[in-house]
Amino acid sequence: MIDLYGKSALVTGAAHGIGAAIARLFLEAGARVLTVDIEGPCHRADVRSQAEATAAVERLVQETRAIDVLVNNAAWMGPGHALLDATEEEWRNAIEVNLIGARNFTRATLVHMLAKGAGSIVNIASVQAIAAARDSVAYTTTKAGLIGFTRSVAYDYGPRGIRANVICPGAIRTRISPAEGSELYQRQIAKTFLGRIGSVEDVAHAALYLASDASAYVTGAVLPVDGGWSAM
Repeated sequence: MIDLYGKSALVTGAAHGIGAAIARLFLEAGARVLTVDIEGPCHRADVRSQAEATAAVERLVQETRAIDVLVNNAAWMGPGHALLDATEEEWRNAIEVNLIGARNFTRATLVHMLAKGAGSIVNIASVQAIAAARDSVAYTTTKAGLIGFTRSVAYDYGPRGIRANVICPGAIRTRISPAEGSELYQRQIAKTFLGRIGSVEDVAHAALYLASDASAYVTGAVLPVDGGWSAM
């Protein structure tokens, strides 16, 4: 059985959806977990701020004396547009949350992981990073960039015991999902081999595997959790 007993984990974007499911499963697996978000009963931190990211990491380290797992899940996905219509604000929000946010928490975390000589970083990207989607240039670009970021971290710090991997969820049932029976909902189902929308728990179980010692020889990997969407 995969477990995280004795490990400390930090999960960003953990108030709802995928982040909340990951935090719950990590707790069930025995980890000590600090949830981070700008809302909900979480440690409040804006991922765009290096100071706030560092403060969140330091809180977990002070409380548990370690940070073994970091999950960069916080993301911004506003109303999407194609290139000619995407605004500067849309680009800025996507870059600052989806990329700079992951950078900020990873920088703050690496200091402690390197001192210990071990650690697992799990970044949550999107199927759009590898299969693209219409009218979503800023989001798609930053999620693809997150794959490059993950692989760079894995390359640079692998020799010092740090693993970094990225999950690419496909159509997952969350509070922002299209309504059942809608044109977009049916289009999402049509893109999968399994003929259904995934659950947040499907992503959480993938994150648990990558966070745990069960994946000790896995780093720099891109793991689609998309029902086959990216294989079409």
